[in-house]
Amino acid sequence: MNKYLIRFNKTRGKPGRGTLEHVWRVFENGKEFLCKHIKVNVPIQDEVSSDGNGHDDWNIACEGTMSIDKETSTIIIDKTEA
Repeated sequence: MNKYLIRFNKTRGKPGRGTLEHVWRVFENGKEFLCKHIKVNVPIQDEVSSDGNGHDDWNIACEGTMSIDKETSTIIIDKTEA
């Protein structure tokens, strides 16, 4: 089962950070994906991580399996099939 962290893309539209429409950052086991839309079909919880300098990053966290609809730039996270 993979772990996912989801964040709002505060740097969207900047070089290498997707278009202004790529509003989501999805991390799958640490690897980042940018997308326009997300669909999460599993339970979620919030998490916070700190950089040690007083800056906190809030995430939506979940576990499951990711698929990508490239036509609509949508990441879908579903439960892992047994």
